[in-house]
Amino acid sequence: MHLIVGLGNWGEKYKRNRHNIGFMVVDELINHLAPTPIFKKEFKGELYKKGNLLLLKPHTFMNLSGESVLAVKNFFKVDLNNIIVIHDDLDLPLGSLRFKKGGSSGGHNGLKSIDRLVGKEYLRVRFGISRPSKKEEVVRYVLSDFDEEEFKRIAPVIKKAADAALELTQTTLQEVQQKYTSKRV
Repeated sequence: MHLIVGLGNWGEKYKRNRHNIGFMVVDELINHLAPTPIFKKEFKGELYKKGNLLLLKPHTFMNLSGESVLAVKNFFKVDLNNIIVIHDDLDLPLGSLRFKKGGSSGGHNGLKSIDRLVGKEYLRVRFGISRPSKKEEVVRYVLSDFDEEEFKRIAPVIKKAADAALELTQTTLQEVQQKYTSKRV
């Protein structure tokens, strides 16, 4: 069993936020795979299943994402090595993709929550959103929407990230890194 988690904040007002890129990638997978929704309040999120694949969009808001991941992990007995988390990354240029296993949260509150509750040794799909020029603008920046030009540029990268996450369930991290790592759009 594999669990692909897209990080984001639940609700219409956050839908096109930079911080919601994980949700956008999971939505791409949902549209492509047409999985079956699973409704259980204790999962604290939107969960779908297709064969041995689970897709999760936590509804806990970013800072508590680990609660939803832990509930699904425990219920379905998903091995930590089979969890793939897709998240925005301020330290990467817009539209770049990087892949790794474990490591630091880089200050990302969603990752901090998962690390604390589930562990750190899960696979990560890091989707670059760039960084604002001033450090004090970070919160406003990640909660702002992509503008139309940016969205056009990242749309094909969302599909690429979805393909890469799916491939991580079938092949090695190194193969996915070689095939899908990109510097920018």
